[in-house]
Amino acid sequence: MVLAPAQLDRATLQRKVVRTLVGSQILSGVGMACGIAVGALLAEELSGTEALAGVGTTAQVLGTALLTIPVARATGIVAAELRSFPLFVVGMFLFGGGTTANNQTRYAAADLAAPARRGRDLSIVVWATTIGSVAGPNLVGPGKALAHALGLPELAGTFLFSLVGFALAWLVVDRLLRPDPLLTARALDAADREQSRRTVAPPPDHAAGAAQQVDVVADPASGGVADLPNHDGSMRRGLAVVRANPRALQAMLIMALGHLVMVSVMVMTPIHMKHGHAELEVIGFVISVHILGMFALSPLVGLAVDRWGPAPVAMTGGVVLTLASLLASRSQAGWSGLLLVALFLLGVGWSCTLVSGSTLLTSVVTTDERPATQGLADVLMGLAGAGGGVAAGVVVGTLGYSALASGAAAVGVVILVVGAARVKRG
Repeated sequence: MVLAPAQLDRATLQRKVVRTLVGSQILSGVGMACGIAVGALLAEELSGTEALAGVGTTAQVLGTALLTIPVARATGIVAAELRSFPLFVVGMFLFGGGTTANNQTRYAAADLAAPARRGRDLSIVVWATTIGSVAGPNLVGPGKALAHALGLPELAGTFLFSLVGFALAWLVVDRLLRPDPLLTARALDAADREQSRRTVAPPPDHAAGAAQQVDVVADPASGGVADLPNHDGSMRRGLAVVRANPRALQAMLIMALGHLVMVSVMVMTPIHMKHGHAELEVIGFVISVHILGMFALSPLVGLAVDRWGPAPVAMTGGVVLTLASLLASRSQAGWSGLLLVALFLLGVGWSCTLVSGSTLLTSVVTTDERPATQGLADVLMGLAGAGGGVAAGVVVGTLGYSALASGAAAVGVVILVVGAARVKRG
């Protein structure tokens, strides 16, 4: 239910939204991260080949948000128990629903935020994932003990912690995220427009036309698409907004390319470490440090976006991702301090692209068009990550981890170019 505009206090509601989303992100971070450290290892174990190790992550990022988390986790556990690789892929696809929903919450933090605070509020919600996400991979050891106690394969135990985390996060959002931030933002925007019309009356010859244009946004520069009905979330509308607004396209490219680099290197790092006979607990620790880089510094990234703008931060992300990938390409198999630094920087670079791209996208489209464009942006991110996951397994299986990381570094340079193009247009 959306309150009447007179009852709304944007700042108060925004604080409530951020608090609720922070709580849900902590819990869902556990659910999301638990599977990351063991997903590729379980895929390799079930399939019998490292070339298919990235398929699990590919299925995960393609998962739709309409699919349920409890079914996803249960399927993953059953797949490990039955030693079924196809069932494991189905489970990871379902798991992608939770990951997608988890990622989408960052936009909810920006719906009611003041423009000068949009990057910070969005990044605070991203940061909240740090607590659960860093803890998640370190549950690999306890998960192994739990699996033994329950008579399950040791890699399946970690997924039980994932199930609990996602279930609790759902309860927090379902009970506390009221009223809906996007619908509330629309109500406030409509009230502001009505107040403006009362303050400055339109000329008589334009009054009739204004009354007829109910679902038409007249400002293409802000992401509006003339003569297109406002069907929230439709792919057609999202594509139309992108065609009319190059800045929206740029934001999507920044996020998608950053996600491609991060996923392709991250998903095969456990395999690279296993080749060097690293213990499962050590692999979990490295992935924890990587996730720490993804989320822990995001408030600083958000502050930088608010102060200097999204484009310079996106360019910084491209530089950091390039450096991280180059360091990873020079790391030895197994455990090494160099790989640890590379994975941490990989997370930081991803954070720069995610926060800057998300903030830019939210700022250049209207509230009516946000569901469609934000949904399209995350679809592109998912497809980029899926492509990276498939390619990563094939490249490592044929050319090795070093070649994969070197290719990811080249994509990092592309991100830098995309960000620079935005700066040149002013």
